[in-house]
Amino acid sequence: MALLLKGIEVSKSIKKDLEKRVSVLSEKGIKPCIAIIRLGDRPDDVSYEKNAVKKLTDLGIECKLFRFETVITQDELITNIRVINSDASIHGILLFRPLPRHINEDAVKIEISPGKDIDCINPVNLAKVFAGDESGFAPCTPEAVIKTLEYYGIPLEGKNVVVIGRSLVVGKPLSMLLLKENATVTICHTRTRNLKEICKKAEILIVAAGKAKIVDDTYVSQGATVVDVGINVDEDGKLCGDVDTDKILDIAEAVTPVPGGIGTVTTSVLAEHTVRAAEQTVS
Repeated sequence: MALLLKGIEVSKSIKKDLEKRVSVLSEKGIKPCIAIIRLGDRPDDVSYEKNAVKKLTDLGIECKLFRFETVITQDELITNIRVINSDASIHGILLFRPLPRHINEDAVKIEISPGKDIDCINPVNLAKVFAGDESGFAPCTPEAVIKTLEYYGIPLEGKNVVVIGRSLVVGKPLSMLLLKENATVTICHTRTRNLKEICKKAEILIVAAGKAKIVDDTYVSQGATVVDVGINVDEDGKLCGDVDTDKILDIAEAVTPVPGGIGTVTTSVLAEHTVRAAEQTVS
């Protein structure tokens, strides 16, 4: 039976470290603060915001919520971002995406100050990830994957790692973080030929395809570690990942559950980035 790599344990470890760092900042008269920008009321955005605010507040991080209707113009959104950029009391900015179709996301990305861009939206920070420059912020979800594997003592150096997914949100930046840890990385996607055969060669299989239960036992080799980054809703209306977990439990050595896996750690990484951004204002 595979070991379940539960995110709650990783989050507890991160929280313990952050509590000390927040206390140090407090002694200097600084309270870490994040601006959360949400357009509209998409149920998944509202749910994530609610959970994030609770976790961040519990850590002593202030949350300022900026909620706008989806009809907001691009110029109005950019104006608000510039105001937040100039507010010294705000250390980090989280912008929910995707944005409404009438807004050019590329034009908005570059407006977020790199120093406050705690989820790696600005191309400046993304470039730093690809360059191996740790002075910026990596996307929270890819970093959550690395922290989870690190917490459970699963080494990456020299390992054959297959990543299913090529988005700039997860797949590509995650592959760069894995390379930085000296893993041997193969990037695949849903149009890769012989996908099952490639995945079967992986010692660590990371799935960020965005399709419910696309990976089953025919993709996984005996003793592999499987990291499920997907968040989907199955035919019964229940949350599930990109991996059909029940079918691989007797094959994999370890697997992250959904829910309760990488998603849990992602919010903790968001908190860590906010605290780090605050620390940079006094360093």
